[in-house]
Amino acid sequence: MTQASHSAGSGRPAADTVLERFEQWARDTPGAPAVIVRPEPLSYAELDARADRLAHHLLALDLPAHARIAVGPTRREDGVVALLAVLKAGAAYALVDTGDTRTARLQLAALEPDLLVTDAAGGARLDRGEGLRTLLTDEEADRIAARPGRPPARSPQPAAAAAVLFTGTAEPRPVPVGHDLLLAAHEAWDRVTRPTPEDRHLFTGGPDLTAFAAGWTRALCSGGALVLPEGPAWAPGAIPGAVADHHAGVLHTDPAGALRLLDRSLDPAGAAPRGRREPAPLLSTLRLLTVTGDRLYLDEQAALQDRLRPGARVLNVYAPAEAAGTGTWFELPQLPRPLDEPGGLSLLGTPFPGCRTELRDGEVLLTPPGGGDALATGDLAALRPDGLLEFGGRLRDRITLDDGSPLDPYPVESAIRTHPGVGAAVVAPVRSRRGTRLVAYVAPPPDDPGWTGAGAPVDMEGLREHLAGRVLRAGRPTGLVHLRTLPRTRAGQEDRAAVPQPPEPQPRPARSGKYGSAAGGELPGCFGFGCAAVPLTVLALLATDLIWPGSTDLTGVPGPWSFLFSVLYLFECSAFAAGLLFLCAGRKRMPRPGPGRRWTAAAHLAVAYLLMAWWPQDNLYRLAAKHDWPRQAALVYAFNIPLMIAGLVVALYLTRRPVSPFDFDD
Repeated sequence: MTQASHSAGSGRPAADTVLERFEQWARDTPGAPAVIVRPEPLSYAELDARADRLAHHLLALDLPAHARIAVGPTRREDGVVALLAVLKAGAAYALVDTGDTRTARLQLAALEPDLLVTDAAGGARLDRGEGLRTLLTDEEADRIAARPGRPPARSPQPAAAAAVLFTGTAEPRPVPVGHDLLLAAHEAWDRVTRPTPEDRHLFTGGPDLTAFAAGWTRALCSGGALVLPEGPAWAPGAIPGAVADHHAGVLHTDPAGALRLLDRSLDPAGAAPRGRREPAPLLSTLRLLTVTGDRLYLDEQAALQDRLRPGARVLNVYAPAEAAGTGTWFELPQLPRPLDEPGGLSLLGTPFPGCRTELRDGEVLLTPPGGGDALATGDLAALRPDGLLEFGGRLRDRITLDDGSPLDPYPVESAIRTHPGVGAAVVAPVRSRRGTRLVAYVAPPPDDPGWTGAGAPVDMEGLREHLAGRVLRAGRPTGLVHLRTLPRTRAGQEDRAAVPQPPEPQPRPARSGKYGSAAGGELPGCFGFGCAAVPLTVLALLATDLIWPGSTDLTGVPGPWSFLFSVLYLFECSAFAAGLLFLCAGRKRMPRPGPGRRWTAAAHLAVAYLLMAWWPQDNLYRLAAKHDWPRQAALVYAFNIPLMIAGLVVALYLTRRPVSPFDFDD
């Protein structure tokens, strides 16, 4: 390796494009592994020669200048060969994933490529239709192998398109990226992550995602190797195993993949309790973990840091496709001091070298490395006093309430997430004929006791109390749905459109399940309630003369008044029986439309007292002398004033601002 072929003191090739960086490493380290696949890895020399032959074949197809070529073989190593061949042929590559045919078809429709490079299996999956020119590499294998194994002649054009990346939105949008931007993005990553030729890079996302479609340069332009496991190894639960099997030193993943690393069930020897810097055995080879695609909260990042060996780095990366996978990055040492409630903070950190960020009305404007116009990202952030950017949500997630006011759900979701029983939360509007309701979809924390602590699952009442004082009333959810995990898109973002639609709440909750049922031991409806009250009423009538002798004596009362007073005594005893039953069985049957469990409990006791108090009160009054003022005062303060207070409690309970009584469980 000569000094002339490298930048001064860097140990890395000096070239004008990422392709020339790769080719320099292929010349200087031809036997080094470039792509780790089974049964045998591809060396730099083998990968370069295969790409040269395919490039010559592409040039023989007489494609238009600066053609757009979609690349989608079923074997990922063939995709790496093809994207290098496209660059060698002077065209722009666009990676599509044949494993997700729906997304791939949308990408092809938006791209309108001049050629699709795939194999017979990939072509059958994509159902290309008429008009799309296709090269099936397995059917043309002999002709491709006969092409020259040397680079084709080309004139470098750094400003020309090198790749077309796709946004991770539901409707993927193609984003052309020039050679100069692709190289600048690689240089920015190079300065932040400091890759070495010994690094083995494992990407967990699809090949069409920006992390891989622009990030392959982090390995092949620094002398490292791409790890490309196939089949079940790409399942999220197999990430630790893939890292261990291939001795990966660098893992590029999304938040879903990163949080799976915190699930101790995937690694029986798992992470040690928090504070003990012992790595999980299956992740002991990692020196760098980068997380892109969606928000990563500060406590999650700290938990990942504890999961790795001492000295390993965890980067939270904000990387739009328009900036070729660069933007901002954050790691824990950037913090000047620990922060309160890290479970409610997601930090974007500082810009990549060469990038610039500015805020306009709270929206992040990002200038890519190498300069150019500032890009409106559609993402919200705030600049903290310590100089770090703090994520604030997305404009596309903004909710319009019934009164026309906007609501950004991210602050509400962050506040929900600080509840100890919540690991992830999404707030989404549910619209019906009754108006717009805010529903919180929550998932539990990862199964890692060293990280979660002992937190009870959240319920609607507990969530409402937790948000009081943190979130304005208009932004508080009125419904709650428990999910095992939040749905995510292929790009790793929480998929708000895929959360289940809860049923519309009825004016009154069903008298079963949560609010009581015959199967659960509750009194079965009004009929059963009445049947149970009859014997208690008879017992109260019999006990009256035993407790208060003479209080029901009507011998001196003429008719028909004696009969009317007898009916009064029956009502008193019946009310006492009903109050006693309501005290024992009524609490679980209350729909709880008020603000919390304390008000519901108070109303429950107040109703029971209103019903039960008449029996002892009237009997004591009838036995009290008219001018016995001490007894009269005692009766007033023991019964009349408490009855008024109980009535006021019930009135307040019923007139409080109603909150939806439903609490959904998945």
